[in-house]
Amino acid sequence: MTAYKKINRVFKSSVHIPIDDRSRIVLISDCHRGDADNSDDFAQNQNVYFAALTKYFEEDFTYIEIGDGDEMWKNKNFSNITDQHSDVFWLLNKFYKNCRFIMIYGNHDMIKKKREWVQKNLTAFRDDRDDSHVPLFPNIHVHEGIILDYKNNNILLTHGHQIDLINSQWWRLGRFLVRHLWRPLELIGVKDPTSASRNQNKKISVEKKLSEWAAKEHKMLVVGHTHRPAFPNVGDTMYFNDGSVVHPRCMTAIEISGGTIALVKWSVKTRPSGVLYVGRDVLAGPNRLDEFFGFDN
Repeated sequence: MTAYKKINRVFKSSVHIPIDDRSRIVLISDCHRGDADNSDDFAQNQNVYFAALTKYFEEDFTYIEIGDGDEMWKNKNFSNITDQHSDVFWLLNKFYKNCRFIMIYGNHDMIKKKREWVQKNLTAFRDDRDDSHVPLFPNIHVHEGIILDYKNNNILLTHGHQIDLINSQWWRLGRFLVRHLWRPLELIGVKDPTSASRNQNKKISVEKKLSEWAAKEHKMLVVGHTHRPAFPNVGDTMYFNDGSVVHPRCMTAIEISGGTIALVKWSVKTRPSGVLYVGRDVLAGPNRLDEFFGFDN
């Protein structure tokens, strides 16, 4: 199956969610939440992530996680992740209880497409405040893709791994190599060269194929996977990438709010007094969605 057909398949099978100018949505991918050892890429920015999500919760955003939220290639037991990052899952549970959390799986958490795994692992987690098991995401459905319908236009959200052979059809081989070869090496400082986020040629190839789909279908496409943020100019192919949570010293996200779309960065900043705080910067936009769709139509 060609790359074009793979993304088309995702589009045709995706659930549609209507949005309008009152909608407030944040798109984040590639958190890679791990078990807090030396190979846990999420650990370096966990405080930035928690601060950003707290702000989004307070401002009534819906959080859509576009794949690779949890690092299930390096980690066999999901409970090890929830135990180490229980504060994060407590916050995600607050989003879910308020009907403001949607989860999409990527290649590193492909296991979430199995309903039995979801029922076993995502239903409850251990609250370390009193060592009890409390609801996490009861009855959640983890998607491969979601379509946001804005007026008469479609915005496809998916992780983007589908056109990357070892990360889609051969994902079990990829998981085996990461878990049993690259993870032990990462513990002593060696990085995985097969990753789309670290291999420049592979990154360019993946982004080109995803952009070609968006151009041919005249659709807005928002993905993650390569960890490289992308925000086109109005009139260009509508390929967007929200980046990742595991950039050095910062995380990136895409916001859809008030009928606009923007790429933002959250990082630790310093006040003149020397006080540290987590702050937000706009990297691109905001542009009205109508600008992109109006130019295309």
